[in-house]
Amino acid sequence: MFTGIVEELGTVKDIRRGTHSAMLCVSATRVLEDAQVGDSIAVNGVCLTVTQLTPSQFSADVMHETLNRSSLGTLRAGSPVNLERAMAANGRFGGHIVSGHIDATGTIQRIWSDDNAVWYTVSAPAAVLRYVVEKGSVALDGISLTVAQVAQNGFSVSVIPHTQQVTNLATKQVGDRINIETDIIGKYVEKLLISGAVPGAAGAAEAAAAGAVPLTFGWLAANGF
Repeated sequence: MFTGIVEELGTVKDIRRGTHSAMLCVSATRVLEDAQVGDSIAVNGVCLTVTQLTPSQFSADVMHETLNRSSLGTLRAGSPVNLERAMAANGRFGGHIVSGHIDATGTIQRIWSDDNAVWYTVSAPAAVLRYVVEKGSVALDGISLTVAQVAQNGFSVSVIPHTQQVTNLATKQVGDRINIETDIIGKYVEKLLISGAVPGAAGAAEAAAAGAVPLTFGWLAANGF
């Protein structure tokens, strides 16, 4: 589990590609201070397991599913990557709950400045946008950000200078792919409603989601909420 607060900007030293997999070698400093083989490190928001370790770099295997779901396959030697160690139970929780399991990739459609902020508009598939809400949380390449605007085909975030300086966002350009992980809480709530794990929710929640039944306080009360 992660928080989306990037600890360090690492550099890809090597990427060895297999038929449907890869081994990623990343140079780093801070995230290696207490790292051990078997630990989890988020690389551009993707939870990877450390398989090899030296004082200056670590290696991790990337599975077929991970390559399909994320933008890790587009990395090359020299690419900057956002790094974060797994969340410590005794630390401050500065971002939001990030699992390191990417929902999909989006494409940066626009980048523009607004005084001291930089805005990024990202396109996303409908299956992802359903979990993106204005003023909610989203992780882009593992960075915990607040959604500023939501549109029909994408959403926008506004980034402070510090975030841009300490992450790979400063290197992003229009047309680049970026990893998206939506807030996990919304996905669990939807699953519970549709599966009927919440009393009275089976069937009725699906009908409401499909627009057959208006979702009102009266409907919620009548169905056990």
